[in-house]
Amino acid sequence: MAVTPIDLVKCNKQNNPKIFTSGMFGNMGIVMKNKGVGGLFKGWGPTLIGYSLQGMGKFGLYEVFKHKYGQIVGEENAVKYKVLLYCCASASAEFFADILLCPMETVKLKVQTVGIDKWLKGEGHGYARGALDGFPKLLAEEGWGGAFKIISPLWARQIPYTVIKFVAFEAIIEQIYKYTTSAWNRPKASFSKTEQLGFTFLAGYTAGVICGAVSHPADMMASLMSKNPDMPGGAIEKIKTLYGKGYKDTPATGFAGLWKGFGPRVFMIGTLTGLQWFIYDTVKVTFGIPTTGAAPPAK
Repeated sequence: MAVTPIDLVKCNKQNNPKIFTSGMFGNMGIVMKNKGVGGLFKGWGPTLIGYSLQGMGKFGLYEVFKHKYGQIVGEENAVKYKVLLYCCASASAEFFADILLCPMETVKLKVQTVGIDKWLKGEGHGYARGALDGFPKLLAEEGWGGAFKIISPLWARQIPYTVIKFVAFEAIIEQIYKYTTSAWNRPKASFSKTEQLGFTFLAGYTAGVICGAVSHPADMMASLMSKNPDMPGGAIEKIKTLYGKGYKDTPATGFAGLWKGFGPRVFMIGTLTGLQWFIYDTVKVTFGIPTTGAAPPAK
């Protein structure tokens, strides 16, 4: 929820490029000039609800699947093929987490982008004020099918994003402690919990930048499909249409158009992922559970 202002300008850079013509801070200025600082948090409600549900599914099920898959393949293979284990566990977790996220992600995209020009002029609230009126409107106009219409591009965006998010994080945090052990003679156990949480944020932020870059084209398509709910055809056909010739007032993206809003999103995802891991490990520490990331084996 804290990065809603970045998300707001990123989504509108993708969906309303004729209005949001500047960089991240310039586009924030457009909103603030017309709606004040509070305007930057348009869509905070569905963001809070949707990503709380998704985070519960993603982080919780990741631990479950990692444990269960480890039991299936055995302890020796779980260590030997740990990267593959992380990939399978995170992909499985995200598949179910996105089902929890999808309805509110659809509402969020519509609240933030549909009718934004009139909202900036003070002519109504756009699609809706937030989750409380946006979700009933979505169900009334498009039904549950509309609430899950972007599930395919959401999976295409989130599953690679999450696999990289967990695998890259696990790899980066392990390399950090390998470095501190070899260069500083300080293994993980020698650092305080606060210092370990600092390393957690650093590894999480770095992993977030990587996975934000990889998943950006799918994020672009999810935004455009949400903007055009009346498009005919299945998900693949819609993506081909948006990429090749466009639809109504949405011009064809082409390859270059897939990267609109790239800068704000990478900054947003890096910050978001770093904070997610930081909060997650803080909760673990609070309950006496070790921080994420195994220390390298002693030699």
